[in-house]
Amino acid sequence: MKERLSEEVMAMRAAKELEAGDSCNLGLGTPQLCALYIPEGIQVQAENGVLGYGPLVTTDNAEMADPALMDAGSRFYTPAPGMSFFDMLTSFAMIRSGRLTTILGGLEVSGKGDLAIHSMSEADEYPQIGGAMDLAWGAKKLIVTMTHNTRDGKSKIVKELSLPLSSPECVDIIVTDLAVIEVTPEGLVLKEVAPGWTVPEVQALTEARLVISEDVKEVEL
Repeated sequence: MKERLSEEVMAMRAAKELEAGDSCNLGLGTPQLCALYIPEGIQVQAENGVLGYGPLVTTDNAEMADPALMDAGSRFYTPAPGMSFFDMLTSFAMIRSGRLTTILGGLEVSGKGDLAIHSMSEADEYPQIGGAMDLAWGAKKLIVTMTHNTRDGKSKIVKELSLPLSSPECVDIIVTDLAVIEVTPEGLVLKEVAPGWTVPEVQALTEARLVISEDVKEVEL
């Protein structure tokens, strides 16, 4: 069995897509881990009303955990100079403004960049849409992080969504545990593959057809 990228490596690679001057919202799960790898010059926003917070609290600095400093996914974060707080109305005005880069988890992405981030199943961890629709629709740039396949091996990168639509044609970049894929008008462009994996192997595990970049390479961090 070939090794896939860990959650931490996926978060690190997704954070690399951010550019100096960006303000970024991080969704639940793997995207939250991006706060550990945010480059300098980028402000992180959480929908519960904070902008510009520092790295997450980890086991290495657990003494810094402050119940007043938690992101929207209940992870403790560290304070940072210039950090600001505001109400949820202001927060969602930011989220819907088209000015934030957003990193979200995903359940499915279609060949057109349609995103499914929720299901209607009571058994699912995230059965309701929550703020995902606003975060996806209102983003200046949307990066999705997710495993490439479900636990039973089905592709999460599909021709057409089988799960409820969260937002149409909104995804720009997909970072999975096997690949980095760019959503373009010409299709899904395979840019990078996980170390030790080949392009045919990744395509075999992907339902949607991939356009192979001329300079496809191993995932770079």
